[in-house]
Amino acid sequence: MSHLPEAGLGTKLRHLLALLDDDVQAVYDELGVPFRPRFYPIVQQLLRHDECGVTALAEAVGVSQPAMTQTLAEMRKLGLLSSSPGEDPRQRLTRLTDSGRELAGRLERVWRATTASAAELEAETRLSDAVDRARAALARRPFKDRIKERM
Repeated sequence: MSHLPEAGLGTKLRHLLALLDDDVQAVYDELGVPFRPRFYPIVQQLLRHDECGVTALAEAVGVSQPAMTQTLAEMRKLGLLSSSPGEDPRQRLTRLTDSGRELAGRLERVWRATTASAAELEAETRLSDAVDRARAALARRPFKDRIKERM
C-alpha cells in the first residue's frame, strides 16, 4: 500500500483560500444574490472612487490586467457594472450601475459579518503574522532562488 505524501505548502494555501471563499460564496448563494467573493475588492474600489480604469483596478486589487478584464466582463453580464470611454479614448472607465450600488447596500451586513469573522479567525490563528513573515522572507530571498540552491 502506497502512502501519499503530505500536501505541499502551495496546496495547503490554495485549500485554505478555497475554504474561505467557498463559505463566503455559500452565504451569497443562500441569500440568492449574483455575487462572487472576487467581486468584493472591485466593488469597494468603485464605491470609494466612483469610476476606475482596468489597470487601476488590477493594481489596487493585486491581480493581472487580463484577470481583471475577465472579472469585469462577468460583473457586466450580471448588470453590476457599466463602462464608458475615459478622457483617453483608449481607456474605458468602469463604474457600478444602479443595481450594482443597490446590491452593495444589501450586502453591507454580509461584509461587516465577514470582516468580524475574519478578525475572529485572525485572533485565533495569528495567520496574518505568518503570511507577513513569509512574504518578507520571500522578498529577502525569492522561492525560486531557494529551489535553485537545492538543485
